Amino acid sequence: MESSVLAFATDLLDEGADTFFGNLTDRAGVGGVTLASVYHEARDVFPHNPRRVIRYLEPGAAYFRPDPARWSGRRLRPAPSTAIGERDPFAEAAEEARRRGLKLHAWTVFCHNDRLGFEHPDCAPANAFGDRHLTELCPAHPEVREYARTLVTELARYGVDAIRAESLHFHGLRHGYHHERYFEELGAAAEALLGLCFCAHCRAAAVRAGVPADEVAEAVRAELRRRLADDAAAAEPAALDGLADGAVAAYVDASAATVTSLAAELAEEAARHGMRLTFMDGGGPGTGWLSGIDLPGLAKAAHQIETLGYARTPAEVREKVAAFALHGVRPQDMAVILRPMASDCDGPANLAAKIDVLRGLGVPEVEFYHYGLMRLSSLDRIGAALG
Repeated sequence: MESSVLAFATDLLDEGADTFFGNLTDRAGVGGVTLASVYHEARDVFPHNPRRVIRYLEPGAAYFRPDPARWSGRRLRPAPSTAIGERDPFAEAAEEARRRGLKLHAWTVFCHNDRLGFEHPDCAPANAFGDRHLTELCPAHPEVREYARTLVTELARYGVDAIRAESLHFHGLRHGYHHERYFEELGAAAEALLGLCFCAHCRAAAVRAGVPADEVAEAVRAELRRRLADDAAAAEPAALDGLADGAVAAYVDASAATVTSLAAELAEEAARHGMRLTFMDGGGPGTGWLSGIDLPGLAKAAHQIETLGYARTPAEVREKVAAFALHGVRPQDMAVILRPMASDCDGPANLAAKIDVLRGLGVPEVEFYHYGLMRLSSLDRIGAALG
């Protein structure tokens, strides 16, 4: 079973290559590192970082050096993080990984970009009222798709084994902005409907699929106004599949086709450069329909599906993987991320049992979250569990 640890470029820069890679190999005993290449805004606590305990990550920042010629004339282009200065952490990581016989994966956040959405609102998803979700990019927008393909091509020059594609889909209302406020209970249905994209590109995609997009938008607006106006209406069950005689459900299906086709394009581009594309579905089966996540379709489009195995017991991890199998994703086509920290794990035996479950199911790859956010003792726990 292959193994790696997810990490930030700043972990490498702050600790230095010898300490960083030494911890990965000597303490955690893993065979690779999954380094964030493009990441969103955050504030994190780093228990063992020698330079800072708290760090604010910049919105939509890149942690590699983009090739200016490749992005010439593009509106959407990766902006290098100020935290890396003039260095190229991916080049440094690639050199060290080759020297030490480790695999390098590029953990890439594609559509949750809280820089580019604000800079180019027309590339962000629009709800039924035309309000833009500025922390995101719409997967149907041609420039967004071009941006995503070019990111894959850029990362290939570092000798990356796999692109871990996070956020390669739509997002719901409650995703990704600080101080989000909801003082009235919106209800599950209203939140879901507010998360649907009705930009011109999504409407056009729906029309090509035979869905009356304008009628759907009108029906969604009317339903939202009804639910936003009244507590009782907001609490009604979220029977979205029957709304507008099923046209809303068909519209969501068209959105899923948009996501699946984008994943297929990126997987093809990755394969041209000798890489795999891993589609990350953190929520798992039953949670991603409104985000455009069609697991049977994505299992065919991407080279691999990755999910979060965050759970207290090995039995719960087994259930998570089994749920994917019911949706057309075989365990042997998966990677699973585990957390060795106390929130999920009470010791090496617990973590080892979860790894044994994955190995027994045929899952070929396990990853651990997250190098800089865990204590060094948690890295030791990984090493003991793998050993």
